[in-house]
Amino acid sequence: MDEALDELVGARAFAAARGMVGARFRVQGSDPAMGLDCVGLVWAAYAAAGVRLVRPGDYPLRGWARGRIEAGLVAAGFGLVCDGARTGDVALFAFAAGQFHLGLIGPASLVHAHAGLRRVVEAPLEDGVRAAARWRLFQGA
Repeated sequence: MDEALDELVGARAFAAARGMVGARFRVQGSDPAMGLDCVGLVWAAYAAAGVRLVRPGDYPLRGWARGRIEAGLVAAGFGLVCDGARTGDVALFAFAAGQFHLGLIGPASLVHAHAGLRRVVEAPLEDGVRAAARWRLFQGA
């Protein structure tokens, strides 16, 4: 897949994620009608964009090592990127207590499944989001 097509797929995935704003939060959730967690949101957004990703099974919300999470992203076809954020990139955040979180980056916002608010939300891009590890889908790789 060439770079222009990768960008188009990323934009479609982000648009799909925006359409899921308001869906309820559900641990291990992968269906917007039933509820989503952060992994389910990313996978559902890319599925809506026409891309079926290999989804990790039975993952905990806390306790996985960063390497295991990154291996899951690689297995799904994502690669770590260091250039500027692009619409559809996946942000990987590390929090205290071994908790990690994923969200989809857009031109000026981040869509993610917020466990505290118990729903999928869209929030403005902040410096912390811009500094997060970013993963991009490379289907041609």
